Formats: sequence, structure tokens, C-alpha cells
Amino acid sequence: MADNNSVKAIIFDLGKVLIDFDHHIAALRILKFTDKNAQEVFDLFFDSGLTGLFEEGKILPQEFFLKVKEMLNLKMDYEEFVPIWNEIFFVTEKNCAVYELARRLKERYKVALLSNINTLHFEYLKKEFPLFDVFDHVITSCELGLRKPEALIYRKTLDILGVLPENTFYTDDRADLIESAKCLGIKGFVFKDLQQLKSDLLNSGVNIN
Repeated sequence: MADNNSVKAIIFDLGKVLIDFDHHIAALRILKFTDKNAQEVFDLFFDSGLTGLFEEGKILPQEFFLKVKEMLNLKMDYEEFVPIWNEIFFVTEKNCAVYELARRLKERYKVALLSNINTLHFEYLKKEFPLFDVFDHVITSCELGLRKPEALIYRKTLDILGVLPENTFYTDDRADLIESAKCLGIKGFVFKDLQQLKSDLLNSGVNIN
């Protein structure tokens, strides 16, 4: 029975796991182009309905910018906006350690990345950070047209990996996204730090050496 539940695939979240980011960086840079305050800008940038549509690929980058421009009364053009929007990412020692762990895990398991991300951020990260080469599959909301915590994005990810939920380990920094995956039978664990991740993997029967 234990063999039937053994882990065959490991899914990593991207943000706050393999790379860190801070939308406040962009919000503060935008302030000189708008009459809105930093919190208003941040609220629009981070997990709003508009960014949700962008992450699902339902609107194009230029459309997204025009809506942001209108909502924030921005005095800037698209070419000025894009670098400000993109330059919010940074790599920490924690991120590097998780990346190296994923590289080791790839020798024995299928490893995948599953991220809620918009196309501007995704294309920027592909150019600027060597993050994605270690993964067998990079699965993004903007390409699938679905966002976590929708059950269908997890089901499609399982189909892409060719594994059953009970044979899948998943780590994400957001508890609500983990809970949605666990409802499908996926072994889900909230990411806190490298030691916690290693402990969760070991407790799930994963060989991390």
C-alpha cells in the first residue's frame, strides 16, 4: 500500500520559494507618476481582480497597462511602465538552496514548477534569472488560463506530469493554495524555509540526498 502512495513527482511554487519579490518596490517607483498613494498602488498591483485577469492571460500586457494607467491616473507610457513592473524580483540564499534541492530531486523524481504569474513577469524572469532549467515542466497560469487555487489547474498539472494526486508532493508559501491541492489528494505542504521543506519531503518518503 505504501508503494501506491509513494511520491513520483514534486511540484514547486515559484514566488517566495524559488525567487522572492516585493510589489512595494514597484509601487514606490510609480508614485512620482500618479496622484494615488503607495497603498492604493500596491493594492492594485498585488492580487487584485485586474492582476488576476493578467495572470490568467485574459488580457494582453498593453491592455493591462492601459487599465492600470486609467485606474491610477498614470503620467507615463508603456515603455516606462514595463521595467518598473518587472524589477521587483531578487534571489536570496534560501531561494538558491531550494533550487539546488530541486536539482538533486530531479535525478529521481519528476519536478515541476507551478506558478500564478503574468506574461511580463514570466518573460522577464526567463531572461534575467536561471531558474527554469532544472524543471521537467514549467506550468504557468498565464499559459493555462487558470490560476491557483482553482482545482482545474492542479488537475491539468497532474495530467501534464502523468501522475496521480497521491503520488505528488507540492510545496507553496500560501496555505490557501495548499489546501485546494490537498482537497484533490495531493500531498501539500506550506513552504516556510529549507529545513521545513526537507522535513516535509522526508516525512513523505522522498529521498533528498
